[in-house]
Amino acid sequence: MREKVKKLWPEIDWIQDEELKEKVTLCWVYAIENSVLEPEDLEKIPFSLLIQNCNITFMNHKRTAVQLSVDIANRMQNNFGDEIKINMDYLIAGAILIDVGKLLEYEIIDGKLTTSNFGKYVRHPFSGVGIAQQFGLPPEVLHMIGTHSKEGDVGKRSVESQIIHHADFVSFEPFQEAKTLR
Repeated sequence: MREKVKKLWPEIDWIQDEELKEKVTLCWVYAIENSVLEPEDLEKIPFSLLIQNCNITFMNHKRTAVQLSVDIANRMQNNFGDEIKINMDYLIAGAILIDVGKLLEYEIIDGKLTTSNFGKYVRHPFSGVGIAQQFGLPPEVLHMIGTHSKEGDVGKRSVESQIIHHADFVSFEPFQEAKTLR
């Protein structure tokens, strides 16, 4: 499974810290092994069950959010210099892990992917934090997972979490009819 995760997530190699890289990999191994999905399915399923006729895959959306997060962080560091501190390893790890809990939200009924009972009650920011904590990821990364979505709107976000939040939503909201002028 480890090799399948590495193939699925080449961005894990962007993490410099070997221990952090290993923990991120183990989170995805665990999530896949406890999901109704196989790694190959993530390249096929829609990135959101909330969008009808969604042709953007889970991994396409995820890679876009990770890549945008890194691009934004690099631009900010280039423009603001020492005025802003961004832990790039934590940012990359957090961006890769923000939706790891989604794999536990799914079930397949009559051949159709749907939200499980667990997923109705425990959204992926919560289950993602649980998975990541189980593998000893630092609290800074747990924070990014837990605050990347609407659940994080009620509190403060770290700089890394703010970047990931916006990268995630800018690659999500344009596909929602209700939020995009057409």
